[in-house]
Amino acid sequence: MSLLFGTSGIPASTAVNESSKMPNESTLSGIKRVAELGLGCMELAFVHGVYIKEADAPAVRKTAEENHVRLSCHAPYYINLNAKEDQKVVMSQKYILSSAKIANLCGADTVVFHAGYYLEQDPKDVYSKIREQIKFIQDKLDEENNPITIRPEVSGKISQFGTFDELTSLALEDPRINICIDFAHWHARYGKFNSYEEFDKLLKDLHDRLGDKGTKNVHFHMSGINYGPKGELNHLPLRESDLRYEEVIQAWADNKLEGKIICESPIREEDALLLQSIYNSSMH
Repeated sequence: MSLLFGTSGIPASTAVNESSKMPNESTLSGIKRVAELGLGCMELAFVHGVYIKEADAPAVRKTAEENHVRLSCHAPYYINLNAKEDQKVVMSQKYILSSAKIANLCGADTVVFHAGYYLEQDPKDVYSKIREQIKFIQDKLDEENNPITIRPEVSGKISQFGTFDELTSLALEDPRINICIDFAHWHARYGKFNSYEEFDKLLKDLHDRLGDKGTKNVHFHMSGINYGPKGELNHLPLRESDLRYEEVIQAWADNKLEGKIICESPIREEDALLLQSIYNSSMH
């Protein structure tokens, strides 16, 4: 496998029968639409809650397998493993664990999540707390014999935990976890990192730190992005942003990556196809 390209959530062009009483009709139709478009993967977007019921997951798995679409999942946005209130930490654990359970039953191999916020605390203390929380979650998954890979994501705001160094350190300390790099977030967080040389260095650093775990099983997010002094504001179509996406793609090709690229653009299937087309051209 080289790189597979796909959408965050179902493609907007998915035809859904609104009168259908079938559970998860839109998810099943979305997977089929991904395959029709010639894309290879789709991320189940649990961003506002885990909407797939346990009884309905086998149909999702079957549809994905029949259509040769690889699935991943994004856990709800409400997660903060560094929350000051214990109840919020417990709920954050539950969001990740429930996402992981359903995602695994659906045949997904990855759960992505935003780990938390600094809340004006020392980043080293925040790192220690989040590391312990992620270990607790991974231990629970091991107890449940759930093989899914959990991936904290590079964050797009300076108030959020999730620098490249923080996440690769977590993955180094615990071989069971991996990371998700969002190139738009990485660019927006600092308002720079927008050249081939920087993209190439990031990927070489990823391999230096994590080896093949980092570069032969990637899970990347990609879109255009609008940002300000504090980082990410909102996602944009690739062609409407200043992100040099063609140079990002060239760095992917030159570093011989394998894994999944999930497009989070507002025009997700159009931009996923654009990324795939440029990537395929760069490989020839």
